[in-house]
Amino acid sequence: MKSIFSYFETNRILSFVFLALILLLLSCDKKKQIHYKKTDNTTAIYKLVKKGESLQNSLDDDSAIFYFHKAQQLCDPKKDYANQYVYISSKIAGSLQREGDYFTSETVLVKALPYLKYTTRPRFAQMIYTSLATNYYSIYDYENALIYYKEALKIAISQFRKAQIKSDIGFIYLQQKKYLEAIKILEPLAKKKVENKIDPANTEIQHSYVLYNLGLCYLRLGNHKKQAFENLTKSMEIAIKSKDDSELIGNSHALYLYYKKYNNPELKKYYAMKGYIAASKEKLVVYQINALGEVIEAEDGKDLKKYIELYIKLTDSMNDVRKMTRNQFSNIKFNFKKHKDENLELKTQKAENELQLQRQKNRSFISYIVICLSLLILLFLIFYITSKGKREKDDAIFKSETRISNKLDNELNLNIYETLLFIQDHDLENKENKEKLLTSLNDIYSKARNISRENSRIPTDDRYVSALKEMISEYKTEDVNIILNGFDTVSWEAIEKNKKIILFRVLQELLYNMKKSNSSTLVSIIVKVTHKNLGVSYTDNSNEMNSKNIILEKRLQNVENRIKTIKGTINFDKNTERGFKISFTFPI
Repeated sequence: MKSIFSYFETNRILSFVFLALILLLLSCDKKKQIHYKKTDNTTAIYKLVKKGESLQNSLDDDSAIFYFHKAQQLCDPKKDYANQYVYISSKIAGSLQREGDYFTSETVLVKALPYLKYTTRPRFAQMIYTSLATNYYSIYDYENALIYYKEALKIAISQFRKAQIKSDIGFIYLQQKKYLEAIKILEPLAKKKVENKIDPANTEIQHSYVLYNLGLCYLRLGNHKKQAFENLTKSMEIAIKSKDDSELIGNSHALYLYYKKYNNPELKKYYAMKGYIAASKEKLVVYQINALGEVIEAEDGKDLKKYIELYIKLTDSMNDVRKMTRNQFSNIKFNFKKHKDENLELKTQKAENELQLQRQKNRSFISYIVICLSLLILLFLIFYITSKGKREKDDAIFKSETRISNKLDNELNLNIYETLLFIQDHDLENKENKEKLLTSLNDIYSKARNISRENSRIPTDDRYVSALKEMISEYKTEDVNIILNGFDTVSWEAIEKNKKIILFRVLQELLYNMKKSNSSTLVSIIVKVTHKNLGVSYTDNSNEMNSKNIILEKRLQNVENRIKTIKGTINFDKNTERGFKISFTFPI
């Protein structure tokens, strides 16, 4: 058990998932019971909403959504808490929009539509319609965005909120290239500020938004350079004073477009980068991508490659979300009859739930036990398999290190010792002694290099044949000639990686034994493919088979074992009068 606890300590993500599943299972029954409680949850809902709003203002949307969901669970029956339920839905949708998850945001808002008629605060209904319009605008469905902005305008009470919605409608017309219609709405709002009596700071922000949209209209309309510049610069001045990075994003984009149209590369690049920095601070991925595109278009220096790589990374992650959103985003219309049908369906569902509640409670307890036991068994198996794999890996590493250590000791120990004695007993100033020392050192280096290559990584891609031939050529000397046949006729890419590695090691071992015997002058290696089998024939003219038959077979036991692991067959030719011959085949 100590090992299991230690495993969870080092794998905190797995531990979190496990605990979350347990908590979720234990909370399911509680959620069902809340639906039927008639207690006053107003205070608890208020506290949770305030906590969520605080986190949302700190841009911690994931945590904010968690608290909003907890508050929303206390709003059953929803008709009794219509104001709270609708308001919370709009806040959740806002966080999801900021993360670019428009589909889930739309789902949350649609669930709130049937309860708008029960709210006593028209502003909350207006927030739902405005959020729906924002969703549609975000996926470029401008017609539906206009429908919901106009619905929001019908129920808006204060002049300031009406001005806000009119500005949004003007912005949609701008996106539709209906510049004259947009100017007709925005010009009166730009000439006369509409005061926000509740939060005076929003007065300037809203005025900046109107000037921004109006400036863009003049810019796109053409032949209104002065009007475009005046409105856009005034909007930027207000945004800078507000010290709100989200306001700087749009203004920077607008001035980028202005200086792009009127050919000022330096200021164009400046405002593109300013917009990207503001979007990054606000963690608005969509705007980061748009601003990065502008930076790339304006950039011509050494940082261009860096911005392109960042653009590709952000775009790839965002495309998946948008693709899902466009495919699944339903065409929702304002329809009171539909709301009535949805309410009737909810009532029917509630009656069915009451009938099944007692039966469900009995099943739930057994289900929790079974699921928890299954999770524990699964986690134990994961721990066991992981630990076993780690032990096997450690054992393999230890064996490999021991084998390499023994080989170094057997092959280099004597050479190094003799070299050290030679250095002590001979005058190295003598030319002949110096050359003998260099020869000895070169031999030590060659053996060490060969051992290193024997245990190095073998390439199995298109470099395999070259690496194999290079390894074979290392055993070729002035006294030993090696003949290769058929290597270039084999389709190596069709052979599995594991089989390539084993073939490489087998030939390496055969050549090593040939070199060790020091009695061969000619080696022949023939490769041939027949009936989906690769056949290899190795022959040399050493006297190994005649004089040390039994010893040699024991030494090549490792070769035989390797061939058998890939379901191959091996044959030692014992009838050769002179020399050593071995052949083997394996399926490809």
